[in-house]
Amino acid sequence: MHDEFLCHVTAYGICGGRRVGVPLGTYRAPTLALALWWMRDRALWIAERLDPRPENAHYPPNAIVPVADGVPDVPGVLRAWSGDDAEQEYVAEELAAGHLVRVATSDDTTEYELLAESVDALRMQRVQRTAHALATPAA
Repeated sequence: MHDEFLCHVTAYGICGGRRVGVPLGTYRAPTLALALWWMRDRALWIAERLDPRPENAHYPPNAIVPVADGVPDVPGVLRAWSGDDAEQEYVAEELAAGHLVRVATSDDTTEYELLAESVDALRMQRVQRTAHALATPAA
């Protein structure tokens, strides 16, 4: 069982003709449950900022307008992912097995990515690479 997880949220876009990533948050979760909670929370955090509820008192009347029908619904995808129990169970199983989990969705301008990985799995990979490098004779 993997006990600690690194979680990241990043937005990617094009700036000056180059793909640029903007970190939106990082969390070192001490448990699997907290890693899953943080990923769901960040997905909903992004969704709320991209598509705030019109009834929210912080927005004046008519400040929020619908987007065109052809624009991908990133907030909807993130809200659906956060509320999908089967998907959450799958993510938990993958993380518990030591696999990297990537959840990504994009619209016309930006890709939003949530990543989580086991700290133990990262350490084991590092040790294996070091052991391999030490075992390989220098030319």
